[in-house]
Amino acid sequence: MGSRLGALLWRAALAALLVCGIGLLPWLSRTDPALTVLKARSADRDPTPETLAHIRARLGLDEGPVHLLGQWLAGLPRGDAGRSWISGAEVMPGLLQALGVSLLLVTVALLVALVTAAAVCARTLRLGAARRLDGRRAGGSGSAMLAALPEFLTASVLATVVGVQWGWLPALGWYGPQWTVLPALALGLPAGAILGRLLDDQLPGAFGESWALAAAARGLPGHRIARQALRRCVPGLLPNLGLFVVGLTGGSVAVEKIFDIPGLGRTTLQAAIAQDLPVLQAGALALVALAALTAGLAHLAARRLIGPALRDGALHSLHRPALPARTVLPLAYGALLLGVVALGLPRDPLALDTGARLKSPSAAHPFGTDSLGRDILARVAHGALDTLLLALAVTALALIAGLLLGLVPALSGPLVDTVNAVPPVLAALFVTAVSGSGASTPVLAVAVVAWAPLAAHTSALISQERATVHLTATRALGAGPWYLLRSELLPAVLPPVARHALLRLPGVALALASLGFLGLGAQPPSPEWGLLLAENQPYAERAPWAVLAPAAVLALLGALAVTAAGGVRLPRLRRRRRQGRTTDPVTERVTAERELAATR
Repeated sequence: MGSRLGALLWRAALAALLVCGIGLLPWLSRTDPALTVLKARSADRDPTPETLAHIRARLGLDEGPVHLLGQWLAGLPRGDAGRSWISGAEVMPGLLQALGVSLLLVTVALLVALVTAAAVCARTLRLGAARRLDGRRAGGSGSAMLAALPEFLTASVLATVVGVQWGWLPALGWYGPQWTVLPALALGLPAGAILGRLLDDQLPGAFGESWALAAAARGLPGHRIARQALRRCVPGLLPNLGLFVVGLTGGSVAVEKIFDIPGLGRTTLQAAIAQDLPVLQAGALALVALAALTAGLAHLAARRLIGPALRDGALHSLHRPALPARTVLPLAYGALLLGVVALGLPRDPLALDTGARLKSPSAAHPFGTDSLGRDILARVAHGALDTLLLALAVTALALIAGLLLGLVPALSGPLVDTVNAVPPVLAALFVTAVSGSGASTPVLAVAVVAWAPLAAHTSALISQERATVHLTATRALGAGPWYLLRSELLPAVLPPVARHALLRLPGVALALASLGFLGLGAQPPSPEWGLLLAENQPYAERAPWAVLAPAAVLALLGALAVTAAGGVRLPRLRRRRRQGRTTDPVTERVTAERELAATR
């Protein structure tokens, strides 16, 4: 009871800190909020001192941020979130309407994600049900490429081809259920590919547990064993599924912008840019409440699925040494990626040729040219250096932070939910307010939030590993916490979390690209990938190669990351596998003693 109360207080303190930070945003950015509000209301109106003074007096800006925040908080118990600084309308009705739109969109996108995840791990389920998983090796290039597709690019292609050219589904607006299909596909396909890869990584361990072997020996149908294997693996992914729900609700800004959807993400983005604090604070608080709700539901679902086994310490480790991954595919993908960069680096990414605008691929320009006649191969290659190196650095930092914080679930649980409720766009605006705008803004913004899914994954795996039989036995023989952490917990948790981090490497690059697409990252004429996609997206129908080239390189990066991640294993585990052991000597001794006692 005390731990739950402490977690609740910690969650409330984090939410209050986030709301207070938003309330201080105009003052942190050292800008005049009255001037920002005036530009948002009427960009053509002159900012005379009288006009600015009138806005300050009407909004109460002269009384300071503390008074404004207290006034806003005082109205929340009555359901009053204040009035918008821009439109003057009440915040709560518009916010609830935007939240309803986003939740409907996320629900359909979640269904798409679940179907996609099922398709990704269908082969493993089929082989496991037939007891033919022994020769299965890590793979998943197709799902990796699907996960690496930028949401905004997928949305643009779907809107242009399916909505406009073919006319099968509406491409703009929000007037009924059929308007949800295309944006839900753009959001659900990449998310489902990631969830499917994480589930596919755990299923072989579930099929290899003693209960599955015993069920197969008794002649139980394979589909029943496969269903129970899913039940065994899903609890470890429920926290990440909850993070997807919250992240898609507040982070689908680019998709909402392309399809003209009045959702919460777009509303929050507009409020953040205009510094409309009442709307921004209410939106952030709604996302934090949604994060707490999804986290609670995920916890209850996990307890419902494997609660007794967690309580009694009767689980087995899912993360056993796997077969080595294929080395041909990652080498081929890496060589292809390096070849693209090597061919493009000698070219000038800034050279203009207005006579060669939007030229199709040729010998002189293998990837074609953009709207200013610049060589796309050169811009992709030069942008790759910055994008890939920054994505690798951010992923490494996120892995370290996620592992360290995930080892302390009581501290990291509420922190993960709160951080995940902050869209990268809002994080970028916070970073911009503190350190100014520049090329480092997207890096810092993504680094602030990238560790959260890895910490949630680590916490879920740690809780299950602590409930395993061999860990209980090792602890009973007198092993200390440091020995358990070094010899049991980390060897079981680090490989899957590291593979998860590599799986998210393209996502980090996509987050950097998304911020560039929204104008919060690198500025022209930088060849950063997000800026490339943003500049060439209006010409996607006339010159598709202008957007397909950087998108193909992103997909190639995803395939490289996933195929290389299949070989992530700890050296100690590999040695034990050669020796025919998957547990430590202490656990083996306990197991042998129990088997000997059972035979007497």
